[in-house]
Order: sequence, then structure tokens, then C-alpha cells
Amino acid sequence: MQTALLIDDEKRMLDLVELFLKPYGIQCLKETSGKNALEILRNEVVDFVLLDIMMPQMDGWDVCKAIREFSNVPIIMLTARTDKTDLVKGLNHGADDYITKPFDDRELIARVNALLRRTTKDEKTKNITNNGFVLDIERYSLQYFEKKVQLTLKEFYIMKALLSRPNKTFTREELLNIAWEYETETDIRTVDSHIRNLREKLKMSGFPTDEFLKTVWGIGYKWN
Repeated sequence: MQTALLIDDEKRMLDLVELFLKPYGIQCLKETSGKNALEILRNEVVDFVLLDIMMPQMDGWDVCKAIREFSNVPIIMLTARTDKTDLVKGLNHGADDYITKPFDDRELIARVNALLRRTTKDEKTKNITNNGFVLDIERYSLQYFEKKVQLTLKEFYIMKALLSRPNKTFTREELLNIAWEYETETDIRTVDSHIRNLREKLKMSGFPTDEFLKTVWGIGYKWN
């Protein structure tokens, strides 16, 4: 059985999302406080998080950022906002996906299932190595000799594609399809945002990013 942590200050929304997920065998932990939710994540095994943005005291962006300091659990943000700037802000804080309220329960289930299916599939896959880099499939991390960095789920799938086929130029559309799968309405510019975040994260960890992660202008990206 999979376990979801639902974080929303509205109990009605928590109950509604639980109602959507329970028929699919997903156990739900529910929390209205971001601070308390962080404690749950530190002490419980959770397969994914559904996180509302607009919450008092500690909003969803801050909660997402705090989660990423110690966990790579997949995060889907629930938001009533439609401004692309706000949505990109969530992705920049480490979210893997977002759903705009009011959302269709079928869309929610499809996106959750896509996350869980890909996570389960990757647990059975061997690590990927290339030029001293090791992509750890079980831990969703990238290692270069003694240096190691934790990846978000989207960053992981982008790196998996690039490392699996070095020197191949991936178009933005290809990376979008690989990392977002069923999310057909996702803006293509989101790929650039994730690549930018990925480069910054790798540089801060001491990776020789500029030597390997290349932009192919007007087309997409490749790994040398």
C-alpha cells in the first residue's frame, strides 16, 4: 500500500483528496500545519506529498523548500493560482508537479499514478554511470567521485535521459514528455527552468557542470 501525506489548512480539502485516493489503495496522512507535516516526514515512510500553497504561518513554498533540505519525496503542489510566475516559483523550490484548483479527480489520480509507476519501475533499474557520474536509481541522487547531490523527481528523469544517451541532443519537447508524461498542458519553458535549477544545484555541489550539461541553441540540451 502506498502512503500519501496531504498538507492543507482546509480540512474539507484534505477529506476530499483522501476520498479520491482511498479507492486506489492509497493510505493518507493528513496535516493542516506545515511545521507538523515536516515532523511527520522525518518520522514516517511517505511515498508522495500533496501540498497546498496558500497556508497561514508557513506557506507551501516554505514547506516545499524545507522538505528538500532532508528528503527527495515526490511533491505535487495544489494551488488556486494560475499565474505562471507563482507556478514556476513552486518548481524552483523543489516541487515535482502542480495541479490548479479546482482540479479534476481523474487528473489527480493520473498524475499520482504516473509518479508512483515511474518510481516503482526505477527501483528495479540499475544505476547509470557515465564519465565518473553515477545516477543512483534508488536514492534519486547524482554522484561524481566523492561529491553527491539529491535530485527532485523531475531533475532525476531529465538526468536519466541525458546520461542514458550521451551526445544525443534532446529537444525540449522530448524532455517534457519524458519527465512530465501525462501533463500535456505543462509549459515547455518549464524544462528550461528545471535545467537552470539543475545546473545551479550541481555547481553549488562542486560538479563540473559546464563541461557536461550543454545547451544546443534553438533545440534543447545534451550531455557530453
